[in-house]
Amino acid sequence: MTETTWLIATILLAYLLGSVPTAVWVGKWFYGADVRDFGSGNAGATNTFRVLGRSAGIIVMLVDVLKGTAAAAFANVLLDAGMVAPGSLTFWQIVLGITAILGHIFPVFAQFRGGKGVATMVGMIFTVQLEIALICIGIFFVVLLATHYVSLGSIIASLAFPFLLMLPQFEAGSLDVATQSISFGLFAIVVITHTKNIKRLVAGNENKSVIRIRKKPVA
Repeated sequence: MTETTWLIATILLAYLLGSVPTAVWVGKWFYGADVRDFGSGNAGATNTFRVLGRSAGIIVMLVDVLKGTAAAAFANVLLDAGMVAPGSLTFWQIVLGITAILGHIFPVFAQFRGGKGVATMVGMIFTVQLEIALICIGIFFVVLLATHYVSLGSIIASLAFPFLLMLPQFEAGSLDVATQSISFGLFAIVVITHTKNIKRLVAGNENKSVIRIRKKPVA
């Protein structure tokens, strides 16, 4: 196999990994319900918390985070194999992470009806730069505690990522234009997947987050 073939195969693998519909499978296997039929209709951690409760939500969130972490880490394997240059490592980590996020949003294993990709995005950032990931998580929780809006916290945290990535105190502080652009592309994906939430935020009727433990799905 040529290097190009390996890169294409790795991108496909990242997509398939992202396509694992954790929320759907957990809901169907353990609760006899498809989370997409309840709550917000999304197959993500937030809706799982709301519909199935804390235990299911934690499991879904952790697996979805690991999907992003593992997909981005494929770039490190390519680096060790000499298929990508050290200077392009961050670029490929983000590319593969975004591919997994798109897999989560449009999962081939669940009729292309997935979640919004935020947990998978966090997992990707963990691989790219641990300190930045922790700061983004901190920003998310500050916004969440202040407003009780998960969507707003996710949007602001995703916007913080590309700016933090450019700061010189982080290892990835010196980035080429392509890497900077694709990091802002990640923010664009979050905005697109949260279009309805943004409209509700502007209208003042966005749902606030109140996490409860539930034994059965609720409409």
